[in-house]
Amino acid sequence: MHPDLQTLLRQRLDVISDTTFRDHDADAHLEALKEVSLKITDYTQMHSAEFDAKLRHYLGNSSFQKALEHLES
Repeated sequence: MHPDLQTLLRQRLDVISDTTFRDHDADAHLEALKEVSLKITDYTQMHSAEFDAKLRHYLGNSSFQKALEHLES
């Protein structure tokens, strides 16, 4: 269910956890985080009617880890 959203949520976690990238170029790291977060927001807006209440809640509150766990369960 929503594999594209799962991919985006994983990408966001990957960016966050890439401390080498952050330490090497903090501005680019922040920009990468903003880009993937915007993609998540865009996807959410386009597909929110397809989400169950729990997923809408997690995404609406930017609980992206919980949203990913919900999608993977």
